[in-house]
Amino acid sequence: MTDPQSWVAPTYQGLADLLTATAVDTWDAPSLCEKWLVRHVIAHVTMPARLTPEQFGAEMAAAGGDFTVLSDTVATRDASLPVADLLDQLRSSGLHAWQPPGGGAAGALSHAVIHSLDVTVALDRPPVAPVEAATDVLEQLTASGGTWFGVDLTDVRLEATDTDWGWGSGQLVRADSGCLVALLSGRTLPDGRTLPRC
Repeated sequence: MTDPQSWVAPTYQGLADLLTATAVDTWDAPSLCEKWLVRHVIAHVTMPARLTPEQFGAEMAAAGGDFTVLSDTVATRDASLPVADLLDQLRSSGLHAWQPPGGGAAGALSHAVIHSLDVTVALDRPPVAPVEAATDVLEQLTASGGTWFGVDLTDVRLEATDTDWGWGSGQLVRADSGCLVALLSGRTLPDGRTLPRC
């Protein structure tokens, strides 16, 4: 079995390569994350490359222990960093080795894959995460029954169009594995598709 952490670096490297090859105004395009532009998503995912554990603790204390507040604050502030710095941080070995507290390698992979899709799906670009990584995250999200992001998977059949992955029974939802990850993460796709909320 492949270690999920081994797919983190290629996902972030692929995202960095994609953004290096796009116009600078791409950074100001909307992402799938509500209210966040591409630059906010990149500022968010690269936070572990910039903040020491002590700095993170101070940010968490300033946010009153609310991780959502911390994420919005840091993303808003650090989105103004130079693009070159954010790209360097995406390629950082420290980011590639990072694991969220209590989340381990699986949590690191889901963070990398989901947020990379927030960018690539919104920009109508191919996913940068390996298909095997997306499938691993699909397994994580369906194992939780959709509860991670409050998605209702009752009577839903999910089928990936780019691999033989499938799950559940009921109303059929077909999409490539990346779009399925985005749907299971509570995102609205550019075509307006969503999964029902719990």
